[in-house]
Amino acid sequence: MITRGFLVASLLLAAACTREAASPSMPAPPPAPDIHSFARPAEARVTHVALDLQVDPAARVLRGTATLTLVRRADAGEVVLDTRGLRVTRVTDEAGQPLAHRLQPEVTFLGQALVVALPARGDRVTVHYETSPSAAALQWLTPAQTAGKTHPYLYSQGQAILTRTWIPTQDSPGIRQTYEATIRAPRPLRVVMSAEMLTPDGVDAADGQRAFRFKMDQAVPPYLIAIAAGDIAFRSLGPRTGVYTEPAVLDRAANELADLEKMVAAAESLGGPYQWGRYDVLVLPPSFPFGGMENPRLTFATPTILAGDRSLVSLLAHELAHSWSGNLVTNAVWSDFWLNEGVTTYFENRIMEALYGKDRALMLAALGRAEVLRDMKDMPPADTKLVLDLANRDPDEGMNQVAYEKGAALLHTIEAAVGRDRFDPWLRGYFNRHAFTSITSREFAGDLRRELIRGDTALEAKIALSAWLDEPGMPAVAVVPQSPAFRQVEAQVARFTGGTPASALVVDGWVTQQWQHFLEQLRTAPLSPAQLRDLDATFGFTASGNSEVLFGWLRIVVARHHEPAVPALEKFLTSQGRRKFLRPLYDDLMQSTWGQPIARRIYATARPGYHAVSAQTIDGIVK
Repeated sequence: MITRGFLVASLLLAAACTREAASPSMPAPPPAPDIHSFARPAEARVTHVALDLQVDPAARVLRGTATLTLVRRADAGEVVLDTRGLRVTRVTDEAGQPLAHRLQPEVTFLGQALVVALPARGDRVTVHYETSPSAAALQWLTPAQTAGKTHPYLYSQGQAILTRTWIPTQDSPGIRQTYEATIRAPRPLRVVMSAEMLTPDGVDAADGQRAFRFKMDQAVPPYLIAIAAGDIAFRSLGPRTGVYTEPAVLDRAANELADLEKMVAAAESLGGPYQWGRYDVLVLPPSFPFGGMENPRLTFATPTILAGDRSLVSLLAHELAHSWSGNLVTNAVWSDFWLNEGVTTYFENRIMEALYGKDRALMLAALGRAEVLRDMKDMPPADTKLVLDLANRDPDEGMNQVAYEKGAALLHTIEAAVGRDRFDPWLRGYFNRHAFTSITSREFAGDLRRELIRGDTALEAKIALSAWLDEPGMPAVAVVPQSPAFRQVEAQVARFTGGTPASALVVDGWVTQQWQHFLEQLRTAPLSPAQLRDLDATFGFTASGNSEVLFGWLRIVVARHHEPAVPALEKFLTSQGRRKFLRPLYDDLMQSTWGQPIARRIYATARPGYHAVSAQTIDGIVK
C-alpha cells in the first residue's frame, strides 16, 4: 500500500528531477511541484481537453470521452493523469487503437493516478469513461430541489481538486489547458459551460436529446472547467453581460444584477481590458456550496445574494475581479491560494468603492478584517500564514478567511505605503506580465520587489512582506480600515445594551453592512430573552429575506438557546447549502446539549440536499 507521505515525497523528487530534464521545446512545467496532483508534466503535459459527454440524470452520471492533446518529451513513455472515482473502460490513440493503461492505488482525497502508455507517435489520447453517481464535483438535483419543480438539474464545482472526479486530466492549477465540449442532454434541458457557447439553444439530436457545443480558447486551470444543465433561461443585461437561471427566478435575478455591466467597466479601469469575451452569471439552485465560483465567462452564484435591494452584490464584484486575479493570473499550487483570493478581495473592494462609494468599501473591509481576526483566534498559528503547508492535507483546508482577508490587507497596506498613483499601474502591470500563467508567492514577491519596491529598503521594511507570507497572524504594519458608519452603529449597540428599547434606536438609512456589524457586536453582548423578543419584534430579523442579516441574527439566538427562532433556523439550514452559513451555525449548535439534538435532527434532513463540499465539512462537525 502506498502511503500518502511516501507519495508526496516521490512527487516532489520526480518533479524536481523532471524540471531539469525538460526539453526546450516543452512548455514550461508548473513553477512549483504540485503535491496535490499525480501528474508528471515535464514528461507529458495536457494542453487541451475535448469532451464528448452524455448527461444522464436518471443514472446521475456523465459518460463519454475525453480526448487529451499532449506536449510530450521525445523519450516520454507514458502520461500520468488525475482521476477519482471514474470508471475507465478503455483508452485509445488517435487511430482508435487501444493503449495500455493502469489505475494506481487510491490515495485519500487525491484519488488514483491513471497511467497511460504512449504510442511511439501521436499527441492525443482518448479516455472512455463514466463518472460515479457520487462524484464529488457533480451535484444532481431532483425536480423537487429546483425552483421550477419540474426538471432535474446538474451543476459542477471543481475547485480545488474535484475536476478529476468528472474529467480525467492533469488536475493542477499550474497545468493550464484549453478545452472544447459537445454535451448531449435530454430535452428540454439546457446545458451551459464556462466557455464560449457555440450552440446556445442546442441542436436536436436522436432519442430525444439536444447537443450543445462549447469552446474555450484561453488556457485555464482545470478547476475552472464547469458545467450546468437544467431548466435554464437567459436574459441580457448589457452588450457583454447577462444572467442565466431557472425561469421562476429570472426576474429577481435580472433586477438584482442590473449593475453588472457597470461592474465590468469599473473593474477594467483598475485591472485593464476584460480578456474573456462575455461576463455572464448563472444563479444556481440553493444547494450551491459557495457564494460564487469564478468560472470564466460564466460565474456560478448562490441565490442567497438575491436580497431584493442589490445590497449583497459585492459577491459578484468578487467573482468578476477573479477574471484578473485567479483566472488570468492563478496560484500555481494550493499552498498559495491567497494569490487568487487575497488579490481578488482587494480588487473587489476597489470595484465596490467605484460603484457605491468609499463608505461602502470601508465597511466591507472592516467586516472582513474583524472576521479574519476572530477566525485566527481559533486556528493553528501555522494556518494563519499566507503561504501554507498543505502536505498530506486536502487543499480545501486552506480555503479560509486568512487567504481572503489577510491577503487583501497586504495589498491595502502596499497601496497605503506607495499611494494609488504608483500602486495601480503596478497592479495592472502585474496582471499583464503574468496573464494566462500560474505563479507562486515567491514569484509574486519577486515581481513586487522588482517592479514596485525597486531596492527601496525603507519601503521594503514598511511593507514587511516576509511577515505577511511566512509569519502567523496579522502583521503589525497592516493598515486598519476605519469606518465612520460603524462608529454610528456601535453607539446604537451601546444604547441598546444599556437598556434603550429597540424602537428608540436611530437606524434610519442603514445598509446591510451596518446591520451585519450591529448583529456581530450584539453576538457577544449579554442579552435577555426580553431583549431578543424586542429586537425581533422591532426589526423582523427572523423573517428577513437578506441572508447575511438572517445569518447574523441566527448566530445570536442559537448562542442563547432561543426556542422561538428554531423554526427559522431549521428553514434556513434546509433551504440553502452555502458552506459559509452552514459551518458556523452547525458548529454553534454542537457547542451545547441544547443545540446538539437540533443539529443532528436538521442535518439528517438537510444533508441529501447539500453539495459534497458542504456535506464533507459538516460531517466533521455534526457527530
